[in-house]
Amino acid sequence: MTQIIFVTPDGQRLTIDATDGLNVMESARRAGIDGIVGECGGACSCATCHVYVDESWSHVTGLASGSEADMLEFADEVRPLSRLSCQIKVSPELDGLVVTLPAGQGQ
Repeated sequence: MTQIIFVTPDGQRLTIDATDGLNVMESARRAGIDGIVGECGGACSCATCHVYVDESWSHVTGLASGSEADMLEFADEVRPLSRLSCQIKVSPELDGLVVTLPAGQGQ
């Protein structure tokens, strides 16, 4: 299992055990993380799984590009390290990944 840390808009840190091979969005939904909706089920056709990747992890996750970058145009409060969590595949290299949830998403 790979641990992923979700930081809520109010600063609370929630650590989950994620299954390698799933994506971060699926892992968050299975763990009941509020703020990750994933309306499209991971098809990169909505922006309801938007997260901010911690700067220290951006070299591992990479930056949004292509259709993911296009879809982020529909998200609120996009930042340079914004990603759609459905596009980040869980792997052992992501153990300890920190992502922050945007305020207002999923409410």
